[in-house]
Amino acid sequence: MRNVNPFLRNLMILALIALAIVVLNQETALATAGTLVRFAFFIVLGVVAYSFWRDIARHEIQTWQSRPTRVLYAAVGLLVLDIGWYAVVGVTGQDLFVFFVVAGIAVYVGARTWLDQKRLY
Repeated sequence: MRNVNPFLRNLMILALIALAIVVLNQETALATAGTLVRFAFFIVLGVVAYSFWRDIARHEIQTWQSRPTRVLYAAVGLLVLDIGWYAVVGVTGQDLFVFFVVAGIAVYVGARTWLDQKRLY
């Protein structure tokens, strides 16, 4: 087994795991674990974003006027709703196109507001 190519060895390990899942009829458990990992990923993204906001951005945003602050928070809120919609519903087709358009608009508005305020202060 030492002379086996690592790529082939890893493929054999994956094949054994897949065979065990099929033989033991654990597809439902695997799907559940996948869903939990997907939600955990979005929770981790949220925690990292909150930590960035709390440690760095909040102090700078407090110096802005109220309108740009509301625009930035609205853009972030829209992006969070859009990503949540993608995570819960699992969009496809035209809904996927709408997801990317809304995410692009939210990111553009947030970035544009941020850069405009950095130029002013």
